[in-house]
Amino acid sequence: MTPSSMPAAALKMIEDDAKEVRQEAPSLRRFLVALDASEPADKALEEVVKLVKAGDDNGEVTSIHSYAAQLHDHRFRQMEGGLPERYLEEQEMEHQRDVHDDLITRGLSIITDSYHDVAEVVCKKADVTFKRLSPEGKNYRRLVEACQTGNFDVLALGALGLGNVPGSLIGTVCERTVRRNPVDSLVIKDANLSLGDGPIVVGIDGSDKSFGGLMIALELSKRTGAKVHAVAAYDPYYHYVAFNKISTVLSEEAGKVFRFKEQEQLHEELIDDGIAKIYQSHLEVAKTIATDNGADVSIDLLEGKPFKAMIDYIKKVDASLVIVGKTGVHVDSELDIGGNAENLLRLSPCHVWLTQFEHIPPFDVVAEETIAWSNEAEEYLARAPEFVQGMARTAVLRKALETGHTFITSDLVREVSEAMMPSGCPAARKKEGVAAKDLPLAWSDEALALIARVDKSQHAGVNLRAAKHAKREGADRVEAEHVRPFVDLPDQVNEPESLDWAAAALARLARVPESMREASRQRIEDHARSEGADTVTLDVAEAGMEHAREAMRVAVEAQETEAKNKGAQKCPYVKNKE
Repeated sequence: MTPSSMPAAALKMIEDDAKEVRQEAPSLRRFLVALDASEPADKALEEVVKLVKAGDDNGEVTSIHSYAAQLHDHRFRQMEGGLPERYLEEQEMEHQRDVHDDLITRGLSIITDSYHDVAEVVCKKADVTFKRLSPEGKNYRRLVEACQTGNFDVLALGALGLGNVPGSLIGTVCERTVRRNPVDSLVIKDANLSLGDGPIVVGIDGSDKSFGGLMIALELSKRTGAKVHAVAAYDPYYHYVAFNKISTVLSEEAGKVFRFKEQEQLHEELIDDGIAKIYQSHLEVAKTIATDNGADVSIDLLEGKPFKAMIDYIKKVDASLVIVGKTGVHVDSELDIGGNAENLLRLSPCHVWLTQFEHIPPFDVVAEETIAWSNEAEEYLARAPEFVQGMARTAVLRKALETGHTFITSDLVREVSEAMMPSGCPAARKKEGVAAKDLPLAWSDEALALIARVDKSQHAGVNLRAAKHAKREGADRVEAEHVRPFVDLPDQVNEPESLDWAAAALARLARVPESMREASRQRIEDHARSEGADTVTLDVAEAGMEHAREAMRVAVEAQETEAKNKGAQKCPYVKNKE
């Protein structure tokens, strides 16, 4: 029987079964905690005990610490030949071997037992079931092996251990373990931050793991009282930068074979209008899932590099935890961790939960089970770029379910496509000559001043992203506000201290045309601060102005390239220069 001929009662049974199966909450009962006496590890134990205590079921905590006795023994034997002269007497060497053997056979075991004893006291005080594991061997391997047994739901560990030094982002044990861990990982980033001190942010990209992360967030919300914020982040600037770069290496003939202009236009339309709508629909699904589970979440669509946009959002709402799928919507069979997940693991200021739990929204299950596609519809969908086909398929299925269709035709796919790319997008506008959006934009002095403070290797990329940002907002020039989202400048929040100016430097500044004098002052002072100077000398002023000229040159070259690619006139800055 085909889906289109299924009786209504049969469809209702499939829907009810899907809801019953997929509304199952993730198991957060059996926690494994890695101990090493570091503050993040101690905090991991503290947080896990609170989560288990707040759960409805009889949860348990198992602490684990591995000690590499054989490794220590092997290293000591390697070092024997380099010991000081007083140890070269055989009797003395035998004594040292006995001491070291005793340390390995008994000492390391005593240290491990001491770690467990402290953890046991904490668990007993909270009336939480406690177990211990003390495997011998390489630490990250033993942690992964323990998780592979199937006896645990979550591994909790500190991002940094006893080897932490200023500048460290993530410890080697944490990184190696998380990459290989087959269960969820709770990584403690800040020993002074507790779960529930701020909201829980969960990243939604439409993948099963992202909706699984939402289910975990809802469960943790019950246990900690934290609010849940579901966010979806997409980058509408990447393909703009990529196509501008590609255009510089393609010959005219290669551009025709590649159908460069058509590809560029298609990506512009999909990124600017379509993908934003798809990610917004994912957020609406997340809100529906929360409602079905008797909870409420706030939803926000973010623009920019996903991990960077999420970090900015985490800081904005003072989140205590961010939850993302260990891999995302673009996963392949060889991937151990997604790029955004890895960057969040390293850079997030709050704790990170990387989940393997998958949840498929019931209506998506129903759609897959009950809806068929025509060959023509499949062919039409295949015309879209590969990276967007999965998301587009989901959008079409949801539209079909919403409108009661059980057979998808190319007309329905076209209808959804046109909804994703509305009449206001470039494809639907009748162009006369060069569209306004294709003309290069002028830059304000403040925007150029910000660009001057960016590392030279990043100038071109930030330039193009800022220009794209301005065009998306319909601005007639690039302002500082269009640049700021793409640069990390510490003095964006705190007003910088004023600097002293030498008389010679002030005289040099006075020679700058009045219309550009204030912007030049800002650029020079920015350069002085980057060099750690508290006084602007003539040399510092000249160097600062040279940096400004370099930023101007990069901006001009990027705009000239853009104008050439679009067949437009040279930008205003070039005209003024000539």
